[in-house]
Amino acid sequence: MEKFIFLDRDGVINRDPGWVGKDYVASWEEFQFLPGALEAIRKLRDNGYKVVAISNQAGVGRGVYTKEKLDEITGKMLRQIEDSGGEIHSVQYCIHKKEDNCGCRKPKTGLFKKATEGFRVDFEKTYFIGDTKQDIEAGRNIGAKTILVLSGKVKDEKETEGWEIKPDFIKKDLMEAVKFITREDSSH
Repeated sequence: MEKFIFLDRDGVINRDPGWVGKDYVASWEEFQFLPGALEAIRKLRDNGYKVVAISNQAGVGRGVYTKEKLDEITGKMLRQIEDSGGEIHSVQYCIHKKEDNCGCRKPKTGLFKKATEGFRVDFEKTYFIGDTKQDIEAGRNIGAKTILVLSGKVKDEKETEGWEIKPDFIKKDLMEAVKFITREDSSH
């Protein structure tokens, strides 16, 4: 069995685009790594995890930015992660709009399946780290443990009170989640 960790992108790896008053990260200038994210990804790699980024990027389907621009942002993100000693095994995007009703848009599980094709994965021993209700639902739908980080869209644990599907764990940010996963968190 392979050890996978799934991460949402915006709000987990990089700042949610709301910081520039937008719905989408449409250029490299708008992409900003969150504090500790590069180190957290390196720590996952050092602990033998295959890290996969899974993200809805409907801005392409809505014509806000092109697939080529998304690929450029992704390439620069991956280079910086590699330069810091980390590795993202795979990046999977859904570029469709919600109304397209595709099988890959979270909370559906198509992106997880595409990312793990050819690998044996026990999703019950896998984590999906995200910053939205949709991420938690997607993780649950594939059978993974879920960690909500408060570094993106959701800023306060109280915001989850009305959610039908609750996260398994809530952590401050990606680094805190990774320390928890790798059992370095003394409160675990």
